[in-house]
Amino acid sequence: MTAAQRQALDTLWPKFGVADDTAEIEFETLFGRDAPTIVEIGFGDGGALLAMARADPAINFLGIEVYRPGVGRLLMRLEEDRLNNVRVVIGDAVDVLTQRIADTSLDAVHIFFPDPWPKKRHHKRRLLQAGLVTVLANKLRAGGRLHIATDWQDYADHIVEMMDAQAEFENVAGADVYSPRPDYRPLTKYEKRGQRLGHRVYDLIYRRR
Repeated sequence: MTAAQRQALDTLWPKFGVADDTAEIEFETLFGRDAPTIVEIGFGDGGALLAMARADPAINFLGIEVYRPGVGRLLMRLEEDRLNNVRVVIGDAVDVLTQRIADTSLDAVHIFFPDPWPKKRHHKRRLLQAGLVTVLANKLRAGGRLHIATDWQDYADHIVEMMDAQAEFENVAGADVYSPRPDYRPLTKYEKRGQRLGHRVYDLIYRRR
């Protein structure tokens, strides 16, 4: 963590951060308004989250991340851009969703380029498992969207197989079909790295029935 990132965590957390407790997060109180709310899980250095928040100030964005240097970097950029539609939680996404997010309160959930854990013996560590999908189904409003992007075909295949078994979701592009990258999703540094390595990028977008 750089000195600037540490300073941002110390000085800007009261403005953009969500208190570390078990209380349910009330979005209208947190953001000071009633607006659609999107959660991004694992935002890394926050580049995509920042771009989306800048492009759509009418949307509330809640980022969940455990990587503190990335959080510090995002806080600095939020302050520089004078954005007020982003709040940040540091913590395990499953715990935050389960304990602190009300059911049917989210309009969308974004999970962009989660760690693929490519070795078979590590697949159990992957974020996207049936248990998390069940939690997300409870948290999304009817018609809410789950948008996942990955540049690992094996992981994409796993997600498609898993989501096909979830009656609560439907693939907006059709069964077993990947979506084109929508305009609202900016290119991330992980995606650019994958493209340099010749990886195809898979966007999977599902609608809560």
